[in-house]
Amino acid sequence: MGTGEISLPCLRALLDSSHEMVGVVTQPDRPVGRHQELHPPAPKVAAEAAGIFVLQPERLRSEEDRAELVALKPEVIVVMAYGQILPKAVLDLPSLACINVHASLLPRHRGASCIQAAIAEGNLTSGVTVMHVSKGLDTGDVILRKEVPLALDETGGSLHDRLADLSPPVLMEALAQLEAGTAGREMQDEAEASYAPKLLREDGRIDWELPAVELERRIRAFDPWPGTFALYKDVRGRERRLKIFPGGRVRAGEGRPGGIQTGEEGEFLVACGTGLLTLAEAQPEGGRRMGVGEFMAGHFPSGEGQLF
Repeated sequence: MGTGEISLPCLRALLDSSHEMVGVVTQPDRPVGRHQELHPPAPKVAAEAAGIFVLQPERLRSEEDRAELVALKPEVIVVMAYGQILPKAVLDLPSLACINVHASLLPRHRGASCIQAAIAEGNLTSGVTVMHVSKGLDTGDVILRKEVPLALDETGGSLHDRLADLSPPVLMEALAQLEAGTAGREMQDEAEASYAPKLLREDGRIDWELPAVELERRIRAFDPWPGTFALYKDVRGRERRLKIFPGGRVRAGEGRPGGIQTGEEGEFLVACGTGLLTLAEAQPEGGRRMGVGEFMAGHFPSGEGQLF
């Protein structure tokens, strides 16, 4: 059961394994893009290419919704980035276990934005957890964890890909333990738990009152989704968005939060609640991605300005 692209390596590993895949459950096709054309989830495309039965229920709450899933009589259900809370009737369906592959070191960062949260909060490590699915959100007993260090320039995109590739061997080990009857059940420590909610595009707006070190992490964490942006006024006084990309550095200094300064080495700096943040690349609304120097030359030729 999976919808996000992060689940594809696990799906492919299962297809290549000795386990019998009886079906794939994913979300319905959704409209995407300017023309709102229906696009299938990536797991559906991969499953159909392999000749695997695919289910796309809108919900799994009623017996009618679950009828086809029940008919598959699964021994194990593997969940990764499915996108719905599963009802108890689904959790109780497999004869052996319903397990989830989660892209964080639980109990830290339960929820949808676990990858971004690990970077934004300055964690030194992240990883993958395989757990039994319970009625709560990512609260089930842990079978296995695998930890990896975070790079200093880690982005949400790079960590997503690393954890996607890390997940299959951890899943396969958990399945081997379940099959052998040796899988552990470690209760999660609720005192250590944290929650990372689903992110919306507006969550990417930069609050320049925050410390520069925190904003530098957030810009990396939110790349590519939901992205980070600030507002500025163009030469006509219109409020416009400026998308900001990773690559900036934290510098000592002060100023009015959001105020643009030119550094001694020609760097373009933005004052934050504490410290200064250099900008590397930006993309003005309706324009292309460019070096921040090119943007400044076209919009703030004096080398000074204000973002908000």
